[in-house]
Formats: sequence, structure tokens, C-alpha cells
Amino acid sequence: MAYLSKRFFRRGDSMVRVLGINGSPRKYGNTIKLLLVALKAAEKLGAETELVHLYDYDIKPCLGCLCDKQTACGYPCVIDDDMKILYDKILDSNAVIISTPIYWFAPSGVVKNFIDRLTALENMIYIDGKSWAEGKVAGVIACGNDSGCIQVVANLYATLVSMGFAIPPWALAYFNTRGDVLKDDSILLDAANVGRVIVLAAQALKRLERKWYDSDLLEFVREIRRSVEDYIRAEWEKEKSVRENIVRRAEKKIFSAVKRG
Repeated sequence: MAYLSKRFFRRGDSMVRVLGINGSPRKYGNTIKLLLVALKAAEKLGAETELVHLYDYDIKPCLGCLCDKQTACGYPCVIDDDMKILYDKILDSNAVIISTPIYWFAPSGVVKNFIDRLTALENMIYIDGKSWAEGKVAGVIACGNDSGCIQVVANLYATLVSMGFAIPPWALAYFNTRGDVLKDDSILLDAANVGRVIVLAAQALKRLERKWYDSDLLEFVREIRRSVEDYIRAEWEKEKSVRENIVRRAEKKIFSAVKRG
């Protein structure tokens, strides 16, 4: 399948393509407003942008195929739904911005399904030697009158990075109060910088030919394992008596206090 991955990783193409992903059912709310600001900022730097509304697509839940067999999960996904359209849009882009409402300390359900289904691209590392999300840049926007905005952003950050996406500094914006976000200059500035930094990062990554996650390091890891074990063993021998003494003193103090009490 290596020929497929080459189709989508176009290093020589100078154009940066940004895919804006609206994870809200409301095409007129704060979630998409901030996303549009970010996309406009990306266009200001010469990027080509596209906006998709996840609620317009039939995205079924992940079936967890890789739990049965590691190589059963990959591109194309076994599920026949609209995700095949979104896979190609992602693969044909250099960067994505995911904008989601906050539903009970989490992204919207359709965003969660979308993220889960991206495993088909990430898991190509076991089939094609590289995650097909690797080399792409991601930004995150979260909106909602909910205290879970940081939790949502942190969750998406951790997931996307684990899939191989690169997330540059300032690639996040969130709004967690009521009202029209277009009246809040500081939040709009954050959103604009999401669009800006992902383009800058995508431009830089286009010049990088090496892969990020290197499975070939396994042999190196096996080689250094013994030296790490030897180091830890030596440190433990030096610290053993000190730690045992601390434990004895702690237990003596606790038991004495219990007897007095």
C-alpha cells in the first residue's frame, strides 16, 4: 500500500491545504464562528482552505478491528460510510482544525466518532511503516457554556499527537461563556492565531523528509535496555539503606501516634 501513501504526501507542492472541521450541529453558532476566523487567517498566509460539517456526513462508530488483529485496521476502513470521503480530504490536506462544542466535558459525539475512526490512518504504521496522519498539523477549537473546555482541548491534543499529528504553539482557542464570540476580540485573536500557526508549521514540515515515529529504534532500545537496568540497579544499591531507614522512621512515627491516640 506504499503507493497510496505517496499519493497523499506531496512534499514538493508548495501550497498548504487546511481542512476546517465543524463538529457542531449548529452552522451559525460560536463553534463555527471561531473556525471561520481561523480559516480566514490561514488564507491570509496563502493557504487553500476547505470547510466541512461533520453532521452532514454519516460517520458510524469504530468497530475496534485492531483489537482482533493489529493489521485489520487501516485505510481503507472496513466500514462503508461517509468517512471514506473525509479520509481522502484529510489525506489531501496538510493541516486540520477541529472545532467542537463542549458536551458534558467532552467533544460532540460526532467528533468523537470521527476521531476514533482516524485510527485507520494512524494504524497504517503497522502496515505501511508510517502513520498516515504523520507530517500533518492540527489545531483545536472548543466552544460552550461549560467548564470542560480545557479537558476537551487536552483530550484532543493528546489523541491527535498520539496519532502523529504535529501541534504547534498557540494552536488552540476556546470560549466557555454565553454570548456572541464575535464580540470578544481576545478570543478572535486566539482563533486567528490557530489558523496562522498551523500554516507556518505545515510550511516547515513540508521541508522535513524524515519520519517522526521510527519503529527501527526497537533494536536500539533493546541494546540500551541492559545499560539502563545496570544504572538503576547501581542507584538502588546506593539508595537502598537510605530508603529503608526512611520507611522504618515513618512506620515508627505513625504507629506511635496511633498508640497515643
